[in-house]
Amino acid sequence: MRPFTYHRAASVTDAVAAVGRPESKFLGGGTNLIDLMKTGVEHPAHLVDVTRVPSAAIEEHAGGLRIGAMARNSDVANHALVRTRYPLLAQALLAGATPQLRNLATVGGNLMQRTRCYYFYDPTLGECNKRNPGSGCGARSGFNRIHAILGASPQCIAVHPSDLCVALAALEAVVQVQGPAGARAIPMADFHRLPGNTPQIDTNLRPEELIVAVDVPPQAAATRSHYLKVRDRNSYAFALVSVAAALDIDGGTIRQARIALGGVAHKPWRVPAAEQALAGQPPGEAAFARAADLLLAGAQPQHDNAFKVELARRSVVRALTVAASQS
Repeated sequence: MRPFTYHRAASVTDAVAAVGRPESKFLGGGTNLIDLMKTGVEHPAHLVDVTRVPSAAIEEHAGGLRIGAMARNSDVANHALVRTRYPLLAQALLAGATPQLRNLATVGGNLMQRTRCYYFYDPTLGECNKRNPGSGCGARSGFNRIHAILGASPQCIAVHPSDLCVALAALEAVVQVQGPAGARAIPMADFHRLPGNTPQIDTNLRPEELIVAVDVPPQAAATRSHYLKVRDRNSYAFALVSVAAALDIDGGTIRQARIALGGVAHKPWRVPAAEQALAGQPPGEAAFARAADLLLAGAQPQHDNAFKVELARRSVVRALTVAASQS
């Protein structure tokens, strides 16, 4: 690991000022960053520890919920407001990692996880445009079973690893950030980026901006929801495909639907047309299958992950079916 200097920030203002030094990064729970530093993928010269920044509250806000960026994943998953009003968030968090990691990982850090790819995480396997822009994408010609089927580019076919972010995308959350130019709000739909020609850039955060909170707006569909994660084993495994589904049903008719896919793209994947197609329809397999087809339109699987297309289609139908069955 490369030597680095360290600063423990006492406030948001202190943290933003301290990260202005060259080659600096924020450090929260460190469950992703420290691993990448150990393998030489990340090599910051200066770490700004934000674990003492007072931004861990979970509270009502504007009719919805505000979750502080430093709130631990386990605390969010078990909070009464989350479990009763936004069970989708609790389900997604409890599907991720292990209890030990959830006790340390933070909401802000969860949003900042680097995309999942063997070739990115292990420099000995081959080239990676995320680690070394312009070097090539080893996954395209290598083993790509876990990789993207949607939204990829010739430069990168990695997938986003977070479970929480998929649920936040479905619930149309808004990320609150603070930087040298002041505060701003970023909708979850715009927070993460598709790889395009710059796969090394994962988010639309500006330099030196710090996530301070995530706002989850009131949603009529929030309580009739389900998070489905399909993976190779039942714990400590990333999703091959995941689905965050939420429905507002009245009198046997769907009034509103929210669906996001994980494990299939460089960011949580939403297609508004798929949700709109469910509005006004009775809940059932035919309507759900139509929505799944719209979500997966244009899928371009790689040579090892063509199975993901059908797996995702069936997972969407199943998640929506479970959500519709709830009262």
